[in-house]
Amino acid sequence: MLIQAILLPLFVQVLLVFAIGFVMAKRRNDAFKAGTHIRDIALREPNWPKPALQAAYSYANQFELPVLFYVAVIAAIITRHADIIEVALAWVFVLCRYVQAFIHVTSNQVRHRAIWFGLSALAVMIMWIWLAFQIFAVAPAAGL
Repeated sequence: MLIQAILLPLFVQVLLVFAIGFVMAKRRNDAFKAGTHIRDIALREPNWPKPALQAAYSYANQFELPVLFYVAVIAAIITRHADIIEVALAWVFVLCRYVQAFIHVTSNQVRHRAIWFGLSALAVMIMWIWLAFQIFAVAPAAGL
């Protein structure tokens, strides 16, 4: 079982969440310096400037699909199925999330962002399929 190997991409993904959080904080701070008033944004996003909105949406996005990734990694460790396939898929997921997040907070070209989102979704879906296969097909056959 490759515990450290599968935890590393998880930690790198968590780092992305914090990085986008810092980008969001900076952009919101810049918005206040440029004249945005608290009363104008008190009900959340509608009145934030576009750069602050992009970062906020990207930050919120990190608590959607990545949740399936975190649970898959934890499940792989708990069930002792953190193998090289799971590790490789974890890295594919994280790489795709980094590219998708970069696009989200910069050019925000939806077509390009969607491709990377789709690839990350595919990677985490395959992680789950592989994990289920290992747990329900391979392990019982091996007497585990």
